[in-house]
Amino acid sequence: MPGAVVIGAGTGIGQAVARRFAREGMPVGVIARTRRTATAVAAAVEPVGPRVTARVADSTDETALRAALDAMAEELGPPDVVVYNAALIRPDSPGELSVRAHLDAWAVNVVGALTAAAHVAPGMADRGHGTFIVTGGMPEPKAEYTSLSLGKAGVRTLVALLDEEYGPSGVHVATVTVAGPVAPGTAFDPEDIAEHYWRLHAQPRRAWEREIVHGG
Repeated sequence: MPGAVVIGAGTGIGQAVARRFAREGMPVGVIARTRRTATAVAAAVEPVGPRVTARVADSTDETALRAALDAMAEELGPPDVVVYNAALIRPDSPGELSVRAHLDAWAVNVVGALTAAAHVAPGMADRGHGTFIVTGGMPEPKAEYTSLSLGKAGVRTLVALLDEEYGPSGVHVATVTVAGPVAPGTAFDPEDIAEHYWRLHAQPRRAWEREIVHGG
């Protein structure tokens, strides 16, 4: 069975999503910024899946991210679903951050997703099927989270653009918008949120959704 790749596979949503796809019998690849995180997430996924592999790449490093995706494809085969879950989450108000800091946040929150999509979506389109999901957030912008609000607004636009480009060829592009702080045992439990990703991937084309909002 074609596999799933999770980029930005931390121990919250990323790990829960990887485990959710693994429970369906899919081989799973996880990409994280540090080896420690990648190894920890892979260890959490292994007991429930047939095969898991881990790679290290910063989502803002185009060369490293593309190389990690290529390595995953060589080991697991071309992915049937790719989830972009990387984000730079921090409180900041208008005018507080430097231009450099805003560019750094935008690179993680939006450009990394574009890099990943540009690398995997054309192959999905050629095969006539595939799913590319981005973790969104901030359904309403908040001044105390300015850079994140800008980034998540950018994610919605990016998903619309990718859907326009690749949707007609059979690629389901969507976002799961998480409207609150993620924590186990709460209304924003990552295991509950992960169900949305599987549902999007499993949807028949006639019922495709472009955004699911998890409101808690």
